[in-house]
Amino acid sequence: MRILLVEDDLHLSDAVCSYLRAKAFIVDAVPSLEGARAALAGARYAAVLLDLHLTDGDGLQLMPGLRTLPERPIVIVLTARDQVSDRIRGLDAGADDYLTKPYDPAELLARLRAVERRRSSVESATVRLGALEIDLGNDQVRVQGTPVTLTQKEWALLRVMASRPERIHSREALLDALYGFDDDTDSNTLEVFVSRLRRKLGRSHIQTLRGLGYRLAPGNDAPEPEADGAA
Repeated sequence: MRILLVEDDLHLSDAVCSYLRAKAFIVDAVPSLEGARAALAGARYAAVLLDLHLTDGDGLQLMPGLRTLPERPIVIVLTARDQVSDRIRGLDAGADDYLTKPYDPAELLARLRAVERRRSSVESATVRLGALEIDLGNDQVRVQGTPVTLTQKEWALLRVMASRPERIHSREALLDALYGFDDDTDSNTLEVFVSRLRRKLGRSHIQTLRGLGYRLAPGNDAPEPEADGAA
């Protein structure tokens, strides 16, 4: 999942980014409305974490533009304004949730996951596809009951597909979920990570739909054995 954090408190921004990135989310951070609009024009985001009191205006000024996007991102308002009227204003503007400062990043993550589940067809935090079990709440994956260790990028890719397992995910959408705007990418990077996931989960668990993208499937094969000394 690629997230845009709009926050002008640089200390808080750094802390939230560090926490979410450690959980395998891709996070772009900007301190202003101007920066947010530029980021939204250049990338697709699954979620926007939005401070209200910004140096160049009220964060809710972004909401009309977000509503016009082909797929509106999750919006969670993050602000020191704790009046009921402020919460009502944010929710009426279209925000999915509202969290007052100071907040624990773990609560922010829990709220983000809760909204993500409400938006998707996934009713619980665990997705089961044949022998494959993906626990989105605890960042764990099992195949035939055996835990599978994934790198952050592998988990970021799998999380996007598992959050909406019925969907065909385009190459462009998956690349957006893997890299922020400061990252360098190679043209075949996505295929490399898909290949690694297939090796660890079983090849048939990730379908290729030529010209369309990738989709998770129940599958019927086992992971490939790790070679001695494999990274």
